[in-house]
Formats: sequence, structure tokens, C-alpha cells
Amino acid sequence: MMNEQQHLLEICVFNIATAIAAQDAGADRLELCENYANGGTTPSYGTLRVIREKITIPVFPMIRPRGGDFDCSADEFKAMKKDVLLCKELGFEGVVIGILKPDGKIDIERNSILVELAYPLEVTFHRAFDRCAAPLQALEDIISCGCQRILTSGQKTTAIEGQQLIQQLVHQAGERIIIMPGSGVKSSNIAGLKAITGATEFHTSARKLFPGGMQFINHDIEEEHFIDGVNAEEIKALKQIIATFK
Repeated sequence: MMNEQQHLLEICVFNIATAIAAQDAGADRLELCENYANGGTTPSYGTLRVIREKITIPVFPMIRPRGGDFDCSADEFKAMKKDVLLCKELGFEGVVIGILKPDGKIDIERNSILVELAYPLEVTFHRAFDRCAAPLQALEDIISCGCQRILTSGQKTTAIEGQQLIQQLVHQAGERIIIMPGSGVKSSNIAGLKAITGATEFHTSARKLFPGGMQFINHDIEEEHFIDGVNAEEIKALKQIIATFK
């Protein structure tokens, strides 16, 4: 059985500067990824080392060797195991995983191996859950793997659209695992999401793009020169609202 949970705000970050900014704005925990466009992949070794030196709040790196679907090859699974062990060696507080079988079921065997390797780190099952078949059964399968929480948008594009399923998941989970809504969570909707789902942890990127520092830009090449960042004021607003939750 899990202890009663404090209300927490997790911020998903994609680079070192954003991690520092999110911590300074009051984030309770960070999910650390690279490659926003691909839905998040494992950060580089150098990024992991610098983040561990700079950040004092809990950080959960993403363990995902590539974008795309959530099945993985034997070689990709081997890389995931090594990345989990590296995160443990570097002293992170948790990791974020998620492997599915081709038929949409939870890969209980391989997820369980990653959880065992990560121990005593906490393990979040990421939004691969939103691509799985039979979500209520998948919840039980993920619990059996030993994960501490599930990040989900309720199998919809945003958590607001999926809030009815999230409510079901929170009710079914009880105190066995945390259900953490994510995707489209904002200061303008988090209170309503809390009221309907009863969730105690919330996930958002509070993403804001900033111009890079390059003074010279080759306009003959089509590419964006913006850098992922966070909206610090949005994080502060979210924290103020969460502080009112009972």
C-alpha cells in the first residue's frame, strides 16, 4: 500500500537550461528528456551528468532509445537496461519507462526487468500507456511490474479530453499506484481536472519557445532557430493553484 500522496507538479524538460528554469520556478520534480519532436528520448550522458550537478529536486530521466512506437528490439532493450543502470549510478531519484508488445498489451516481462534493475529508484510508466489496448487491464499489468506511477492523458490527445478514463484509473488504482495526468495541463484547467479525476500529481511541459543566441542565420536553409524552454510564470501559477488542493 502506498502512503497518502502530497500534491505535486512534475515538469517535463528537454535541455539543461530548461531544467534549471523549471526548478527555479518551483517545480517539484522533473522528467528529463531529449527530442521534443519525437515525444522524448533518453538524454545524453553529458546532459545527465550536468543535470545531476545542477539540479537538487528529484529528476526522472526518460529511458527510451528512439522515437516512434513503444515496441523495442533486443538491442534497444539492452541499451535501455544500460541506461537504467547509468541513471542509478549517477544518483537520480527515478526513471521513466514503457514497453508495449506489438498487440498493444503491456510487456510485463521486460518492464519488470527494468523496474528490478532500477530499484530502489522510483519508476514511472510513461504515455506508452495511451497507446496500449485495454487500459484498465493494462493498469493491473503495470502495477504487477512494480511501477510507482502512470503518466497518462486518458488515451486522448489531452488529459482534459481523457479525464473520464483518468477518473476511472484513479478509482481502480486506489493507493496501489499513482495516476498522473499529463498533456495539455494548464493553470486554466488544472483545478477542473483535479475536481473530476481526484489526481494528486500533475505533469506538464509549460513549454515556451525562445530565440537562440546566433547572430548569423542562413535564411536559404529552412529550419527553426528556437530553443525549448519553460514559461516560469505558468509554473508559478500552477503551483499556486495546486497549493489550494485538499
